[in-house]
Amino acid sequence: MNFTPTPLADVWLIEPVRHNDARGYFCETFRRDVFERAIGRHVDFVQENESLSSRGVVRGLHYQAGAASQAKLVRVSEGAIVDVAVDLRVGSPTFGRHICVELSEDNGRMLFIPRGFAHGFAVLSERARFQYKVDNYYCPGAERTLRPDDASVGIEWPFAADEMLLSDKDRRGVSWDECEKFTY
Repeated sequence: MNFTPTPLADVWLIEPVRHNDARGYFCETFRRDVFERAIGRHVDFVQENESLSSRGVVRGLHYQAGAASQAKLVRVSEGAIVDVAVDLRVGSPTFGRHICVELSEDNGRMLFIPRGFAHGFAVLSERARFQYKVDNYYCPGAERTLRPDDASVGIEWPFAADEMLLSDKDRRGVSWDECEKFTY
């Protein structure tokens, strides 16, 4: 696997090495010893989730507050998305900044997002199957949403705000000024 630091502190772009032949390919998508050596920290993933979404769906920007915060290792096994991470860690050198990375079944890339970030994605293909490991169990009472179209964050989504297919929860998300922040 190839690990590349992103412009956001502690966020990593990971590219598994695919071994191709006439049948298709094989690759390792996670190996704890290689992963932890590359990112320089221990991460204990305890839950894995999957979602299936259609073109135009924007999910997020989600995070869990306080002790329920989650680090995520995200990937796409079908289709293509633009994945977004927003640094909510006060004191971080990249506090308030975000990145957008295309993840797809074709490029096989993954993104590691540590605790203290809001996360979301927009579906570019007709449908996308999105999978992610987390290092803390889901806690409904700690779930938070930062509005994906908040101008203060300034994300350039691939769809106009009125074209985004959002859940009611995501439409009701809070602004940057209202969202809970973390200590870095």
